[in-house]
Order: sequence, then structure tokens, then C-alpha cells
Amino acid sequence: MSASKRPDPPDDEVPYWEELGSEPVVDCSIFDVVSKRFRHPLREAEGDFYVIRTRDWVNVIPITSNFEMVLVNQYRFGVQKNSWEIPGGVIESGEDPVVAGLRELQEETGFTAERARLLGSVRPNPAIQNNTCHIVLAEKASKTADLRWDEHEEISTKTVPIERVFDMVQSGEIFHSLVLNALLLFSPVWEKIQARRRSR
Repeated sequence: MSASKRPDPPDDEVPYWEELGSEPVVDCSIFDVVSKRFRHPLREAEGDFYVIRTRDWVNVIPITSNFEMVLVNQYRFGVQKNSWEIPGGVIESGEDPVVAGLRELQEETGFTAERARLLGSVRPNPAIQNNTCHIVLAEKASKTADLRWDEHEEISTKTVPIERVFDMVQSGEIFHSLVLNALLLFSPVWEKIQARRRSR
């Protein structure tokens, strides 16, 4: 059993619970489940909470020179159906998110990009997960490389006009929550790109 104490939050926030200890529950290939015991600092209430510990992820928004987005379609075992998404995957230990994003883009789609930058980061499910998903924008993407899928990957790739991608969100064709997070971060970037194109 281990114990740790977090710094106090700002005065206008609810207090942090004190972690009293943790114990492993199950070790899976891509995540661990840990039971953590917490105590409220004021009420003294205690409880056991389960946390999924897993590695950080990266999702990539690949944009071609003619303003199409590279999308991938793959079978998702959790919902047992195909899902239209942007490329992405697990970040290796110590790997820079932008480097990881470009690697995943090339492995899954064969596309590479002339430039890339980090758009932002989100927490996939802070109620039960400890990891972060980083969103990378990859611009001037083009098909230049061979595919290198993982053992259980089978991916269909297509380029879609960016306006149509947002239509796919509204229609429910794109339903992966982390892809929706990425598109939300990309939306103001797209507005600036459109403004520049209109002013020419």
C-alpha cells in the first residue's frame, strides 16, 4: 500500500481527496486496473475507486494540400461496428506526441506530412482513466509510404473534403468521442484557413 498527498486546489475549487493507498486488481496487455482508496479531507468519508492506468495516446488530423482530411475506417470491438476516425494510436515511452502522431499516420495510412504541430491535449475519461490523448495537426499530407499495420489492424483509408467531415459529425457517421474532441480543437484553425482563402 502506498499513500500520496496532492497540493491543495485553488480556493474556488472543490477539495482534493487524499489518496490513502492503492492495490493492483488486474494486469491487461494495454492497461492495468488499480483499486485506490481515498478520503475526503473535510468530511473524512472514505471509499475505494477503480482507476484504469494506460499509456498516453495521440490522434492526428491529417490535411492534404487541397484541404481534404485523411480518415480511417476500422472495426471497433467495444461497439462491434466500423468507425470512421482520424489516425492515431499509443505513444511509446518517452516519445514526443508530434513524432508519435506522424509515425501513426504513416503506419496506418501511408501518408506523411510536410509539417505538424500539437493542437492540444484532452483527458479521455478522467473519472476512471489516468492518461492523456494528444491532438496533432499534420498539414500538406500526401501518400508517400507503405502501410505497417499492427497484428489486429485492418484499416480502410479515404480523403474527405473538410466541410464534409463536419457533416459526418452532424449525421453521426463520426461518433468516436476523441475524434470529436480533435475536430473541436481543429475548428478554429479551419475557420482561419477559410478566411485566408476567401481573402485571396
